[in-house]
Amino acid sequence: MRPRRMRPHNADVVRRARLYADGKTLVVRDRRLRERRYSVGPGGIRRAVFVPPPVDAWDTVTRRPAERWGVLVFQNEDRQDVLCVPLAEWLPEAGVIGILNLKPAKCLDRTGLRELAAALGIRVEEKPQSRGDGREQPETGSVRAPDRAVHRELPRWHNWIRGLGALGWLTALVVGFAADVGWCLPIAAGALFALPAADSVLRVGAWWRNRGDGGRFAEAVVITPDPAAGEGATPRFRRTASVRVLPGDVVLTDTVGRERWLGREGAHGVARLVRLVDPGDRQPLGVELRDHGGGVRALLPWRHWFAGPLGRERWEEMVSAFSVSAADEERRGTRRPVEAKKPWWNGHPLAAEARMMSPLPAKDARAETSWHSSVIGGNELLLIPVFSLVLIAGLFGDTVTARLAGLFSALTIVAEWAPAATRSLISRFYYDKPQEHA
Repeated sequence: MRPRRMRPHNADVVRRARLYADGKTLVVRDRRLRERRYSVGPGGIRRAVFVPPPVDAWDTVTRRPAERWGVLVFQNEDRQDVLCVPLAEWLPEAGVIGILNLKPAKCLDRTGLRELAAALGIRVEEKPQSRGDGREQPETGSVRAPDRAVHRELPRWHNWIRGLGALGWLTALVVGFAADVGWCLPIAAGALFALPAADSVLRVGAWWRNRGDGGRFAEAVVITPDPAAGEGATPRFRRTASVRVLPGDVVLTDTVGRERWLGREGAHGVARLVRLVDPGDRQPLGVELRDHGGGVRALLPWRHWFAGPLGRERWEEMVSAFSVSAADEERRGTRRPVEAKKPWWNGHPLAAEARMMSPLPAKDARAETSWHSSVIGGNELLLIPVFSLVLIAGLFGDTVTARLAGLFSALTIVAEWAPAATRSLISRFYYDKPQEHA
């Protein structure tokens, strides 16, 4: 089993973390390749209970997104919870498919959890769906809190540093001005600098890890977009979006670098390629990757991937790399006179993925790749520099402490604004400007 799709700073999670069976042992491997092993049998795991989300799932979707498709709880012979596996954490297409398009019971198959439990000889029981506000606990009678197979969007150390930095800035600033203690001012400025510094360390570390992971794709057949002329293809789309076919995996990278892995083996692996065609003029519309159960696991818009001068070669290369059956099917419901200008994939379960596997408008691309709007959230890009202005005048002060406080404040503003401004300028003048040629 493979984790859900991840942003570039978390690519090492989806590349390394796995949930798999090693004989009669259930193994949970994390991003650092550390393993937690759970024996199956006497003294270990004996059963698995699938706890679906409440009937009224609004609170679960909004407040507890990791449990939007339910939780599979592995229990020992005393019915104590040993390991909780939220299905949304191990569904590769989580984030591009909604709960209304995929029922929780089907998610057991699409993640591979049902097949994994069968390989371990564990019977999966289903707990009746309850009505509630989403606050029910998935555990069913545990004495202690069970382990959870989840992946953080941001590491714990990053949250601690940012929290302590904000608290340290406020405390030192209040003490410095209220008690007229000069040495508290550089402490306050330094504490505030810890916020963008933690972001920078995380992002640089992720870039370095991704850079060192190139060897794992050495055997991959790489399919890159070949869009038709006039489709608004951008350098970002051409250079970032790809489908990499490995011996045992399929790696899909969207326009903004989010990555997800699909298997090629097992019941939940990619088993068929389907080219959707318009029922009227028989023109290709898109390509679906389907598993053995017929579930659509990925969707590529044809005009953005295979409609260019080299499109036919790319399509044949992709079919050859997958080594699975390929067929054409009519796409129903594509002719809507009132909505003629809307994309054909509207209404498709993976419409969100089709959009992300297409060239994005420059404004949308900047929003999707912005560290502050897409990862951190809030108005930090404005608030942190404003808070820094309180002490930046110390650069021209007469004391060492004032100058040090001013220096830290200036560094904080630069650390917040420089990466954002650089990214925005590159996007506006090059990366997200449509180009007819690669």
